[in-house]
Amino acid sequence: MASPHLPFLSFPKTLPPPPPPLKPHAHRTSLAVAAAPAPPPAPPDGAGPAAPTRGDRFLGRQLATEAAARVLAPDDADRRRRRKEKRRALSRKPSGLASCYGCGAPLQTAEEAAPGYVDPDTYELKKRHHQLRTVLCGRCKLLSHGHMVTAVGGHGGYPGGKQFVSAEQLREKLSYLRHEKALIVKLVDIVDFNGSFLARVRDFAGANPIILVITKVDLLPRDTDLNCIGDWVVESVVKKKLNVLSVHLTSSKSLVGITGVISEIQQEKKGRDVYILGSANVGKSAFISAMLRTMAYKDPVAAAAQKYKPIQSAVPGTTLGPIQIEAFLGGGKLYDTPGVHLHHRQAAVIHADDLPSLAPQSRLKGRCFPANDTDVELSGNSLFWAGLVRIDVVKALPRARLTFYGPKKLKINMVPTTEADQFYETEVGVTLTPPTGKERAEGWQGLQGVRELKIKYEERDRPACDIAISGLGWISVEPSGVPSNSSDDNVEEEYDGGELHLVVHVPKPVEVFVRPPLPVGKAASQWYQYQELTEEEEELRPKWHY
Repeated sequence: MASPHLPFLSFPKTLPPPPPPLKPHAHRTSLAVAAAPAPPPAPPDGAGPAAPTRGDRFLGRQLATEAAARVLAPDDADRRRRRKEKRRALSRKPSGLASCYGCGAPLQTAEEAAPGYVDPDTYELKKRHHQLRTVLCGRCKLLSHGHMVTAVGGHGGYPGGKQFVSAEQLREKLSYLRHEKALIVKLVDIVDFNGSFLARVRDFAGANPIILVITKVDLLPRDTDLNCIGDWVVESVVKKKLNVLSVHLTSSKSLVGITGVISEIQQEKKGRDVYILGSANVGKSAFISAMLRTMAYKDPVAAAAQKYKPIQSAVPGTTLGPIQIEAFLGGGKLYDTPGVHLHHRQAAVIHADDLPSLAPQSRLKGRCFPANDTDVELSGNSLFWAGLVRIDVVKALPRARLTFYGPKKLKINMVPTTEADQFYETEVGVTLTPPTGKERAEGWQGLQGVRELKIKYEERDRPACDIAISGLGWISVEPSGVPSNSSDDNVEEEYDGGELHLVVHVPKPVEVFVRPPLPVGKAASQWYQYQELTEEEEELRPKWHY
């Protein structure tokens, strides 16, 4: 077969002409091309870098992983530690163990004097019929009949009496709460506002939203304007930098403000559980009873829960464990929690039998020293508030006055400062009670905590400040509280330097707070000054209700 004919290809023997020169507008490009470095010459055969082997790549990955591990090790350790703490805290969450509905203590049949004790026959009968949630322990029965059966000792607990659990153990029972998704209702006693505030409440509540409830407003002096009180509380909350949804002024006894709190809870809980949180003896159990009583009119679940509600008593530390209450028709549970026992309150230093004397039972009434009908001046005198507080007046105006707000059972005595030491030694446990009785006075540690106060004032027609004693009450410092007997209003007064000098003695761990004066009584609405706020500041401040 003949091969196909291939076409003849011819190539020119001369090179093509060179390209035309670049135009002026391409000058920069030509310079850039000219300035570019020439590529390196190709290496001779067999002299270039070898490609990485599998072993090299594996070793590189190992080295990179080890380097990253060294950099991230602290973060990983911290993350593991937080996860471990969260698991440990959540393990303390109340389980399905049967507990006393009055105090939350686990039911037991072994130790008769301890919380949670139930007669063995009663326990077996209730267990057989699945009714253990309706059992009240022996201690709660005694408390409901007025007996003082303390159970909390240790740091922040109470000396004397029966003690079965420490204050630290009760705090541990609340440690899981900061990891829960819940709505927190924080209670504060208006009579002991600073002492019961729980400044580090976020340690318990975590990032959960908080509704602030002020209790016992029915104990404030007559003719007190609650508008002034509400503004004063909100201003204090803003200064403490605590983010709250709202502030409510309430009374569990008269049910003032309870409806507003219930409405706020229903609006904000969004299917979450609701925890009532506060310091010991702030009124949590009484508040829950008031809530259930108010909700019972419309909510059959709350009406049924009234039969098995937490026990109320004058003993701080009645509740010893979280008490679960079926209170909401739309889901979510209500929890009464153990009170947080604080070492800086007066209750932590007096004997258990003297605890009822610290709780006001009726509306407060200011007790003034000196009184209006006396010519005695404060300077050079000492005032004793029971055996718990001593105030030495070093320097004051001739018309200065101290007004005491607290339990009426605690007497107030005034003696010259030169005789104060001897008076206290002879009268503590006798006239100055608590401590009550010479036996307790002998073991009494005395007033070892001393705080010197130099109080400045700008206006004489309003109190300069309050001296709040943690766990007791407060003292209003009035530069010109005593009415003048002189017809000349321009009489120059001694020590007119705008300063009062006081020395306050209290038991060692008890704290003394100096705060803006609480506007109580009829005259307060005249001297109380509302803050001038911009629209933005007004919008950011929590709203208060009553």
